[in-house]
Amino acid sequence: MSEPKKDKNAVRIPPSIVWRSPVHLLAFWLGSGLSPKAPGTAGTLAAIPLWLLLRHFSPSLPLYLALLAVLFVCGCWICGESARRLGVHDYGGIVFDEVVGLLVTCIPLLPALGWLDAEYRHWGLAAAFLLFRLFDIWKPWPIAWFDRRVEGGFGIMLDDLLAAVYAGALLCVLVFSFWLPRNFNCSGAHWLHGAC
Repeated sequence: MSEPKKDKNAVRIPPSIVWRSPVHLLAFWLGSGLSPKAPGTAGTLAAIPLWLLLRHFSPSLPLYLALLAVLFVCGCWICGESARRLGVHDYGGIVFDEVVGLLVTCIPLLPALGWLDAEYRHWGLAAAFLLFRLFDIWKPWPIAWFDRRVEGGFGIMLDDLLAAVYAGALLCVLVFSFWLPRNFNCSGAHWLHGAC
């Protein structure tokens, strides 16, 4: 008979455990998940410097998607292993999933796509942050269904990936409705190669 699962909201993880383990340090995204209030929001905020760094290098869409795929696969192991060591599935302080979720939400903001006028990039990032947090907390169907039924690291990552897809889709609507560059030209697929 397996031992009962610990309630993820009733457990407090000592910071020393996180700081001593590279797995926990990544899962808690460099300690941001240790925030006593809203660790998911803190982890998402702590992901913004990574997005800004990636935006600075302006990767093409295929390269960015490949990076996200690698981060997702690594995240499945990192989050699953951290949860296993803690003995708590999807502990609130495990926020690597939020990091990947924000990066997925930000796909429409990639400079390589040329969809976002430069003067609106801060508004775009703020919208990405708020939309991702909204869908990650709200968990509309089928996110909540998967969140309850899929276990392990894949389950931890999957609900945030789905929330990011919802948030990114709504962000696309905002970008195309309000923030497109004046000289944007939709013809052709040249933006796929980062040459807008």
